Order: sequence, then structure tokens, then C-alpha cells
Amino acid sequence: MYKIVSIPGDGIGPEVVAGAVSVLEQLSKKHCFEIEIEEHPFGGASYDLHGEMLTLATLEACKNCDAVLLGAVGGPKWEKLPHEHKPEAALLKIRKELELFANLRPAKVYDALLGASSLKADVVRGTDFLVFRELTGGIYFGHPRGFDENKGWNTMVYERYEVERIARLAFEAARKRDKKVISIDKANVLEVSQFWRNVVHEVHKDFPDIVLSDMYVDNAAMQIVRNPKQFDVIVTSNLFGDILSDIAGMITGSLGMLPSASIGKKHALYEPIHGSAPDIAGQNKANPIATIASVAMMFDYSFSLPGIATEIYQAIEATLASGLRTADIANPGENTVSTTVMTEAIVRHLGA
Repeated sequence: MYKIVSIPGDGIGPEVVAGAVSVLEQLSKKHCFEIEIEEHPFGGASYDLHGEMLTLATLEACKNCDAVLLGAVGGPKWEKLPHEHKPEAALLKIRKELELFANLRPAKVYDALLGASSLKADVVRGTDFLVFRELTGGIYFGHPRGFDENKGWNTMVYERYEVERIARLAFEAARKRDKKVISIDKANVLEVSQFWRNVVHEVHKDFPDIVLSDMYVDNAAMQIVRNPKQFDVIVTSNLFGDILSDIAGMITGSLGMLPSASIGKKHALYEPIHGSAPDIAGQNKANPIATIASVAMMFDYSFSLPGIATEIYQAIEATLASGLRTADIANPGENTVSTTVMTEAIVRHLGA
């Protein structure tokens, strides 16, 4: 039996997580395994109920399950709260508490969606790369930090073990792909980036079958939109990974298409990379594919069932090939379908 904690969160989170739960239920019937899904509030939804974004009960549940499924967090309703009480702070906290040090973000362009990309079809066709973003170190967590009336300051710090473990994961993943890793840094300007580069190259000695190259982050941003097919596995720091994975999201057609996995030694959390989209929340318009694809990553990385992950990706591909589009991936003039219709179609293809 697989025990999954669902934390739908805010905005469109409950809608897209409901779609992912439908997929999980279909798979459990098809493959005759049991799943237990336990739902808990998180983010603004939790604050409205309990006065805090992340309760101890939710955190403990996340620590005592096989995988966590997150929808989205945040919205205008909670923006005026003190920084340490905002939904985004709760997201950083849960990552830290679960020791989720690696964020995996695939950037895959489906053939059926070549026209949805902001880039030319011949540029993005065949794009399929994986970003490993370090998640618990770097400038988001470094000290000292703060601001006064005249200046603001943050500190970007990396310990050796933080770089080693994310680099090792990236090299291991590359062995199952095209055996190429590009490490992204800013070593020509930042000492912390030179340290990052040195450690990555030391770890690479244990993976002589993998081709390693380095790229400055500004060049990487340009290269992702110039020739995304050149990338296979990217490994980079927290800040750079945050920016580059969003760039990658746009070339695939929509952030609504991109899943992610945040992995640690004991725990793993799966979520779409998009936000809570409060402008369409509750309207049954959200694209559930990123959340459903996050379930595919769950089966691959947490449950070691890559075959089921492949089934999910194939069901998504077949659904898109049939012409169904939510508003975010539709071309002008195309008919669009709701969150539930898109989900139902994917579930049907899974059952076929």
C-alpha cells in the first residue's frame, strides 16, 4: 500500500490535485495496488483555518507517508502578512523540514503542443531535459540577511556536502539518459560559484562515463531559448535553478504542463511548478497536466515503478494528440476544455 499525503493548498491547487487523485485511483484499480490518500490544509487555506500556514499536524503527516502531493500555495488574500507568515515561507519551511535538497524539473515538449510554444517549432521539437536545482542552500537560506532604510543584504553560501549530493544525483540520472551533464554557475564573478564548480568536478571523477561541461548562468538562459535540444541534465544552485526552470517552462508552451519533484534522503514532495493562479481559481479552467505528470514522477522516483510513470506520460500524450486543450495551451480560436474534461480524458486513456 502507498500512503500519500495530499496538501492541495490555495487557488487552483484543490482543482488540479483532484485531477491527480482521479489518476491515482484509476491506476490503483488497473494495477491492483492500494493507496491511502490523507488530505491536510497548507498555505493560506491552513492560515484561514488554524492561524498558521503549516501546522504541526500537517508537517508530521508529511513526515510519515510515502510521498507528498502539493497543489499550489499563496494568493492576494495573504500578501500583506509579515514575510515570515506568508504562504511562500511555509513552502520553504516544509522543504527544509523534510530535508528536500533536490528539486527535479523536467522540460519536455510534446509533439502535439509544438504550436503552443513561444518559440519556433523546429527550435523546440525534441526538447527533453531535466533540471536538478539545489533546494535547501544558497541565497534563499544564507545568513546574514535583512534590510534597513538604506540597504538590503543576503548571503549566498554553499557547504561542500550540499553541492556533492545534488551533483551525485544529477550524474546518476544522466546515466539513465544521454550521459551528459551541464553544471550552471557564475564562477567568473562569484566565489561561491567557483566553489560549486570545483566540487562538481570532484564528484564527476566517480562518473567517468558522463560528459560534464560548465556554463555561466546568463549564457544558459540564452542557450535554453536558442537551442534547448543541446541540454540533457542540468545541475545548478537554488537561485539559478529557480530562474532557469521557469524559462524552460515557457518554451514548452505553458507552466501548466510542467511537473516537479523535490527529493531528500527520506522524503519526497511532488508538485506542479505553476502558482495558485487566483484569477482562474474555482472556475474549472486550470490545466491539470502538470500535477498529473508530477504523479508520474512520484511513481518513478518514490515508488520505483517507471513503467507506470510511462503509462501516465503516454496517456497525456494521447490526450493532447486527440486535440483537447485547456485555455493555457490553446491557440487563438481553438476550442478549450475544462479541468475535469481534460482529467477524464487522461483517465480514459489510462484505462484503455
